[in-house]
Amino acid sequence: MPVPPTPGERLAMERRTIEVIPDAERHGTPRSQFTLWFGANMQITAIVDGALSVVFGADALWAIPALLLGNVLGGIVMALHSAQGPRLGVPQMISSRAQFGVHGAVLPLLLVILMYLGFAATGSVLAGQALSAMLHLDDTRIGILVFGVLTAVVAVTGYRLIHAAGRVATVAGVLGLGYLLVRVFTQYDVGAHVGIKGFEASTFLLAVGLGAGWQLTFGPYVADYSRYLPRTTSARATFWSTFAGSVIGSQWAMTLGALTAAVAGQAFLTDQVGFLGELAGPAAVALLIHLVIVVGKLTVNCLNAYGGFMAMLTTVTAFDGRSRISATARAASIVGFTAVSIGIALAASADFLDNFKNFVLLILTVFTPWSAINLVDYYLISRERVDVPALYDPRGRYGRWNVTALTCYVVGVAVQVPFLATKLYTGPLTERLGGADISWIVGLAVTAALYGVWARRTADPPDETVHPADTDGDARTAAPVA
Repeated sequence: MPVPPTPGERLAMERRTIEVIPDAERHGTPRSQFTLWFGANMQITAIVDGALSVVFGADALWAIPALLLGNVLGGIVMALHSAQGPRLGVPQMISSRAQFGVHGAVLPLLLVILMYLGFAATGSVLAGQALSAMLHLDDTRIGILVFGVLTAVVAVTGYRLIHAAGRVATVAGVLGLGYLLVRVFTQYDVGAHVGIKGFEASTFLLAVGLGAGWQLTFGPYVADYSRYLPRTTSARATFWSTFAGSVIGSQWAMTLGALTAAVAGQAFLTDQVGFLGELAGPAAVALLIHLVIVVGKLTVNCLNAYGGFMAMLTTVTAFDGRSRISATARAASIVGFTAVSIGIALAASADFLDNFKNFVLLILTVFTPWSAINLVDYYLISRERVDVPALYDPRGRYGRWNVTALTCYVVGVAVQVPFLATKLYTGPLTERLGGADISWIVGLAVTAALYGVWARRTADPPDETVHPADTDGDARTAAPVA
């Protein structure tokens, strides 16, 4: 039976990586998923994401429900991934080997690593600005470096400390972002800036895409943070806890962002962190708001660093056969990933908002097909039956490469191209739709339909889920468990 961790164990460095979590080490309740994902979304990058919907043309009156629709749709997909964690006890991208093959899963993994680096870098810029304001530093680069050190320390410590940071960020986010939302209404005539534009399908769908894209980018690592829950944990409870935390937290922050962009305009666009500090009012309160920004960004940046490390390890071990690495190598990998993201942050373009919008939409393009394949296979084809030891063996049930999944993935990306609406490229069908970007909807639907039909003929799931006989030993030693 799982034993609750002692206070010392809660702060001890995590020793598990991509291997299966033994039942004896499982702990926690689905409530932990709510606080983690609520806290990870109550942060300034989500505020910026919401502001983008207004910056690029939508009226806040239409942007806010559009963002909610996107968060709900993307949140459903994201939470379905989370529900896999307790059942399988493995990281999210390890479980995707069941669809793509042990080697084939590396293709989306490489894109996952780029995603983590991108979000970690953009988040470090904003957190570094907040830290610099708190410490009265003239050079923002010092704040970015300090934030990088904090990220590395928490991420190296691992799972339990990351969840603790989520709980702190939840309380800080409610108080801080709740206060800022009140200040927007008390300091500005919100009614004079909202509802002045009519409905436009293109900007409405852009806002939906920003909300959905935000949620879908959590998909490749969301189960990493539910895999320690006891195997008997209800999948329904895990789903709803994750969904509620992520959707409520992100929608709260994005609503603040949309309203702030509507009432403040250029004042917010040129200096997001500085504007929120000024909106807070007195210097002491501004200091607390900057602290809230740092705490929120620290939580999600640790997710990025931890997830980036897991993605890199999953990639390497697909070819060398390992299922675990030493604590020293684990720490070095996380520190190395964080150092690269900080390097990118220090060299980041000043044109933050525009670059971030295009980054989110690009990531959305490459991850909707992956989510479609993973979820259709797990819930509809395999019906939650997975040969867990075979996830680590290229000679096992799932093989090295799964042509069906890889082909459907490439097709899923390709069919989105005519519908793209980014700064670098606008598809011909997008222009006929008045500039509306529905590429992610097309990618999700086409990939799910194609894979669903094809995989029913080629998939070979086990009759029941197979778990390792000894999860503290070799991940390839197995016995079937009902």
